[in-house]
Amino acid sequence: MTGKPFLGGRIIAHPGKVEILKVSRLGRGTGTPVGGDLAGDGGACRAGKILYAGSSNFAGWHIARASETARARGFLGLVSEQSLYNLMTRAIELEVLPAAIAYGVGVIPWSPLEGGLLGGVLTAEREGRRRLAGRAKAVVEQHRDRIEAYEELCGKLGEQPANVALAWLLYRRGVTAPIVGPRTLAQLDGVQRALTVALDPDILGQLDEIFPGYKPAPEHYAW
Repeated sequence: MTGKPFLGGRIIAHPGKVEILKVSRLGRGTGTPVGGDLAGDGGACRAGKILYAGSSNFAGWHIARASETARARGFLGLVSEQSLYNLMTRAIELEVLPAAIAYGVGVIPWSPLEGGLLGGVLTAEREGRRRLAGRAKAVVEQHRDRIEAYEELCGKLGEQPANVALAWLLYRRGVTAPIVGPRTLAQLDGVQRALTVALDPDILGQLDEIFPGYKPAPEHYAW
């Protein structure tokens, strides 16, 4: 969407108040000022109608500009940023994650299992619990070698691939917690297991070898 920013809020027990107002899909190419709808809404903030402000799918410079706008106007500014982040998709390590850390913005990764690719997809396929077709099959085939190496490492650890993927995110500096979507109590119990999975430096290094990440910009590409 290229119109007005999408606003989303979570209503809490107090009538007329929003616990956190999140802005997503900024108006690309429409002249919408970054941070204007978050950091600049002083009336609602001062009135206590909006307790906290967050963002979703912001670039690093969006976070910086919104935070600086809030600071200049005496507001708290952003407290969280929802970004696509997982072992396979790590592009936010270039600029978004460093910006969030610099401004004290907690990162909340979405799609932490990369659409199920980090959840033991090959094991499920072999056991007949999942049938791959269409785009999903094409994506798995593109990354099959890496996914096989990943599931093999998880097997050596004695942990489910999904739990290792979630645990890895909890080891990342700047990450508050991933967004998860368990559909059953068993899946919820599995998610909680991720809180106790221990990943030592050697294992973290092996994960980086399988799924290489990024250095912060410009170090990653300039020298």
